[in-house]
Amino acid sequence: MPQPELRTSAATWLEGVLSVFEDEGLDVPWLMRGAHFDPDSLHQQNARIPVDEITTLWQLAIAQGKPTLGLSRELAASHSKLGTVGHAMACCADLGTAYGLVTRYMPVISDATVFAVQGEARGAWVAIEHIGGRLPIPRQRVEHALLTTLMQSSWLTRRELQPLAVELAFPAPADERPHRDAFGCPVRFNARANRMLIASEDLALPLPTHHPALAEMQLQLLEDQLDQLGQTTASAQVCAEIARRLPHGEPRRQDVAAGLGLAERTLQRRLQEEAVSYQSLLDRTRRELAQQYLAQERHTLTDVAELLGFVDSSNFFRACKRWFGLPPAQYRSRLWREGDAANAPALRSVPTVN
Repeated sequence: MPQPELRTSAATWLEGVLSVFEDEGLDVPWLMRGAHFDPDSLHQQNARIPVDEITTLWQLAIAQGKPTLGLSRELAASHSKLGTVGHAMACCADLGTAYGLVTRYMPVISDATVFAVQGEARGAWVAIEHIGGRLPIPRQRVEHALLTTLMQSSWLTRRELQPLAVELAFPAPADERPHRDAFGCPVRFNARANRMLIASEDLALPLPTHHPALAEMQLQLLEDQLDQLGQTTASAQVCAEIARRLPHGEPRRQDVAAGLGLAERTLQRRLQEEAVSYQSLLDRTRRELAQQYLAQERHTLTDVAELLGFVDSSNFFRACKRWFGLPPAQYRSRLWREGDAANAPALRSVPTVN
């Protein structure tokens, strides 16, 4: 069975996360030892960290009695490290343009994260989803990523922005106040996606740091970084666009081409040059997302089928048998057993925070 592509995040982003852990009173060296994480790897040039290693660090940190870890507005604002992507966002004309930039260059921060913007009458939904790992992503990691986006938006516009709504695909906690305080608005739980609704007038806010010439330089740096990561190929761009569109149904090739600003024939020619078909990329993306979704208890099998854009569950069942050699329920059980076995030694090794 072919192995999924290894997804990674920039070490600079993880450094910011670890700073949040430290300010939350957690013993970061202990956490890193418990996760068998090499601290020196953070300081290597252009270092990238596998998604499951980052997930393990989050799991261990949460296990120390920190269920609201990552929901501090102050820490999300002061410790986010977006690198070149953040610099390029600051050079944009307005907030909406900055969001559009992130949809293309998110892989520079993490190719294990899908950042999507979907317009609607009141503004646009900004959605975040993590992909590519075998371990279930803790809700705290997703919530922190959304909150960081909100705080970065407030810094860019020099306004204290408040979303019109926030939706999280997790059960409601016993106390919802930390979430309301963090996002500044009511939060709906058990939703289909992790997203927040930004008002049209906020998307149009001009950025005081707008600088067209500097923006051009930053974009070239980002293109170089995408190229180094192998993210400038047509295949990589198509997979990212498919992942953004799948929750709304199976995306057609012409729609993906339009989303990438290409004519359908141009996209087809570029894929032919890379000796890959659109259908194989659709299948590859679904397989990778299926592995992630099935690892998460919050998704029923019907939910997973819908999130992958299947018109009925029987097609999803057959696809799982082809991908993993097992029907979805059995494969899910195997993932959970493997995840428990992988985390048990590390969880036992980390001391409890008093």
